[in-house]
Amino acid sequence: MSRKSRKVVIIGGVAGGASAAARLRRLNEDDEIIMFERGEHVSFANCGLPYYIGGAIDSREKLFVQTPKGIRDRFNIDVRVFMEVTEINRELKQVKFRNTLNGEEGRQSYDILILSPGARPVMPDIRGLAEADNLFTLRNIPDTDKIKAYVDDQNPEHATVIGAGFIGLEMAENLRERGMAVTIIDRGSQLLGPLDPEMAKPVEQHMKQHGVKIRLNEDVKACRGKGKLLDLSSGETIRTDLIIMAIGVIPENELARDSGLELGFRGAIRVNEALQTSDPSIYAVGDAIEVKDRIQGFATMVSLAWGANRQGRLAADHINGREVSYDGALGTAIIKTFGLTSAATGNNEKTLVRLGVPYEVIHIHPNSHAGYYPGGAPISIKLLFHPQNGTIYGAQAVGPDGVDKRIDVLATAIRAGLSVQELADLELAYAPPYSSAKDPVNMAGYVASNVIDGSVRTIQWHEVDAFVENGGVLIDVRDAIERQAGFIPGSLHIPLAELRTRLSEIPQQHEIAVSCQVGLRGYIAARMLTQKGYEVKNLDGGYKTYAVMKRENGGNGRMSLHPEQPASSQQPPDTVETSPVPSADHSLIVLDACGLQCPGPILKVYEAVQGMDTGDRLQISATDFGFAMDIEQWCLKTGNVLESLDVTGGKVQAVLSKGGGDQAISTHPSAVKEGATLIVFSGDLDKAIASFILASGAAAMGKQVTMFFTFWGLNLLRKDEGPRIKKRGIDRMFGLMLPRSTKQLPLSKLNMAGIGPKMIRRVMQRKNVESLEQLMSAAQQAGVTMIACTMSMDIMGIKAEELRAGVNFGGVASYMGAAEDAGVNLFI
Repeated sequence: MSRKSRKVVIIGGVAGGASAAARLRRLNEDDEIIMFERGEHVSFANCGLPYYIGGAIDSREKLFVQTPKGIRDRFNIDVRVFMEVTEINRELKQVKFRNTLNGEEGRQSYDILILSPGARPVMPDIRGLAEADNLFTLRNIPDTDKIKAYVDDQNPEHATVIGAGFIGLEMAENLRERGMAVTIIDRGSQLLGPLDPEMAKPVEQHMKQHGVKIRLNEDVKACRGKGKLLDLSSGETIRTDLIIMAIGVIPENELARDSGLELGFRGAIRVNEALQTSDPSIYAVGDAIEVKDRIQGFATMVSLAWGANRQGRLAADHINGREVSYDGALGTAIIKTFGLTSAATGNNEKTLVRLGVPYEVIHIHPNSHAGYYPGGAPISIKLLFHPQNGTIYGAQAVGPDGVDKRIDVLATAIRAGLSVQELADLELAYAPPYSSAKDPVNMAGYVASNVIDGSVRTIQWHEVDAFVENGGVLIDVRDAIERQAGFIPGSLHIPLAELRTRLSEIPQQHEIAVSCQVGLRGYIAARMLTQKGYEVKNLDGGYKTYAVMKRENGGNGRMSLHPEQPASSQQPPDTVETSPVPSADHSLIVLDACGLQCPGPILKVYEAVQGMDTGDRLQISATDFGFAMDIEQWCLKTGNVLESLDVTGGKVQAVLSKGGGDQAISTHPSAVKEGATLIVFSGDLDKAIASFILASGAAAMGKQVTMFFTFWGLNLLRKDEGPRIKKRGIDRMFGLMLPRSTKQLPLSKLNMAGIGPKMIRRVMQRKNVESLEQLMSAAQQAGVTMIACTMSMDIMGIKAEELRAGVNFGGVASYMGAAEDAGVNLFI
């Protein structure tokens, strides 16, 4: 049956327009289809442009999905390149166009119009930017040709990328691969906005390990010397040879706006579920349109290739009478940065907080496949979900391998309306080279289910410090060797294997939090303590999640070349001495820790170093990129020498030599005495003042200070107006005899029935010396850890509720653990 032919005009090609054109022809042979493209190319792989510049794609021709001739021949579509549509007349159903080569103008009628103009890069108003002759943006093939020609011909030594989004990071990686020193500048506080901060931080650290300089919370204020000098908001100036502007895009909405079509979010073209604009004869697809968030329903823009392709097909279907409904976007996205892959789908935590949506979150760090099969690497996965019904809001994943598979499964689960509990029921393909018997997606489902059904309560990485400062008891259940690579300040160390036998050190009256490396042992400890009557929370994601945000980037500066300098032609830009040759007197031990999850690699290193002689060298390979930071911290802590660190080729490869002589006494953590401990036995005012002056002074010198209060020293920790607690017998007698606050402390000499302490306090005030209470507050702010001896508290009838906020509770083991790392031990 013949149908009346229509004239369909498409403005713009690439993903949305080209997809619509091809689908229109497949559905209807009779329609006249005309495509206008102001440039030369109508269908190309714009997502591949950075990789052609970097050299990963070796041929320009590989970027072209279809040529104008190919589209004409295959689909019988009238493709008009170098034709820019300048006006839409909706009443006459005509478009006005101009030939960009010769300026000739013309008009074309239509029955149906499809807008696919895309989006253009944002160009900020920066003084002097217009005069820069080394400034580029990346949107299309001509942009790509200009950048590649400049890099090939000018051989720039330094590039500055302004913007830390997907395009910015991809360009930074590929320019670095070309041998340039690269600096990324962004006014935000993190890379990759779709990720939450703790998920973006490993990407930042990985980029730095590859020699990329990153300046966050920074802005470019002015551009001088035709782009050679950039003045920053911090007051610094960067000298650069190449500038890539990648701070975002805005919709090409001029045609729609000038023709009176309705606009929406950030000026994007507003469309309905059938992709129709406010004029039913005009459709719009791609980066120029407003979409809704598929989960929460708010208006947004999602400039990604999948959406443009899908929208183009759906618009063509609707034009041909088919029922369609474009219900919005999850924003599923993925990016490669050197050896790391990062991906996200759905809502991030920042969005849920902004909208006020109740949610729960879990972090897990499973291996990409079975640890015993070579090449396995940890994946960090974050899952956000409704706290009661388990509706999945979003997910993020970062890791060297297997990230794409997991984020795609989770995106499919969201689309299918699965709950987190149902993730555990997914029967996913398993063989050792590809996964584990419990896939990471299954594991996320198990952990989230435990949260929903109340099997465990969690505390998040950003809540831990306040928890400890407010008097909460944090128990680190890892092994001692793991703490050498870092630990949470104020934590009480009780290894999981010893927890049942050391319950007396854990106060019943306080809320408890437990922490391990990635969360699993913490969950076991939390279940154990909960059944013993404690109120317990498990640190979600363990120390690994906490440390990525809290631990400072330490090290000896050997991880990469100075990022402000060009990479040497004599040495790969991302490595330092990666092929060590042992001397005749010392051996080289090769250790393969690939596939091991944290803390596996560090434990293997520790075991190997224990059997080495001073000066012997150890070469370690690991697939956990977090090991790069861990090995630096561990070497600094133990006095061993990190000679080189390489993070290329999908692995971390480190070489260290065992310290000795002037470098280190041994690999035991006590070899580096960086702390100070004080046992405060006395409850006298003068000795208390001396104790806190010493503690604050040591803290000011950078030492980790621990004060252990026992017997009469506990009086220093009592609140000024503590609660009235009913006590009996000896406890009540002690309560009547002991001073109720620091203001009632006596002097050790010349107390004179309480006159002496008052005189001392007046003299201190007159001579501008801080009071004891001010000294104590300053010590806490300086990070001094104060531990109350639980055994002494029990003997003297002192309850936890009577003591100041921020005080930790522990026994002899707590003191001894701190004393092992202390170069100064005092008894007062």
